[in-house]
Amino acid sequence: MKKVLLIVLVVLLIDQIVKIWIKTSLNYGEHINGGFIDLYFVENEGMAFGMSWGGVTGKLILSIFRILAVAAIGYFIYTQTKKPEVHKGFIFSMSLIFAGAAGNIIDSAFYGFLFDKGTVFNGSYWEHYSGVAQLNIEGYAGFLQGTVVDMFQFDMEWPEWMPWVGGNQVFDAIWNFADFCISIGVLIIILRQKTFLKKKETLTESEPV
Repeated sequence: MKKVLLIVLVVLLIDQIVKIWIKTSLNYGEHINGGFIDLYFVENEGMAFGMSWGGVTGKLILSIFRILAVAAIGYFIYTQTKKPEVHKGFIFSMSLIFAGAAGNIIDSAFYGFLFDKGTVFNGSYWEHYSGVAQLNIEGYAGFLQGTVVDMFQFDMEWPEWMPWVGGNQVFDAIWNFADFCISIGVLIIILRQKTFLKKKETLTESEPV
């Protein structure tokens, strides 16, 4: 369990350091070309890769659901660490997913009263701000009303000769380090599911009856 906590701590530290630096250094919507990966500072209401759902009520429902989901994942990881037949790679992958989800919840829960500027719902739509935000305990919104900071975007386009998608970006979503960790965790589980299941089955069969 100590290794799980270390993984989660490292992911959260990197995620929050990058987000705070971006939010206090770049203007909202600022785009810096980086070649393969660009910096493009935007905020969203809480879902992965810049997706959103509903206004304030939708955000609160989504935030509560995500907190419950992260708590469930955390409990699941705890139970799995007690089982010797569970592959360590599976625990590692689930830890990445847990840490990434928790990182985005931190934005939603606390950024509203940690910064002086942020994206807010004006009754009709989510309204962005101008300028660079600063740390300020007076805040701009309440608990669970903060917005998630995103900043990375792949700068890759499909070849022009390809039908339908030619010239379009391969993956135009804007994401953060937390999203990246969630995706890597899921990808590892998908690619190595046979290995993870094989160890569990082998150890289970070797147990005395």
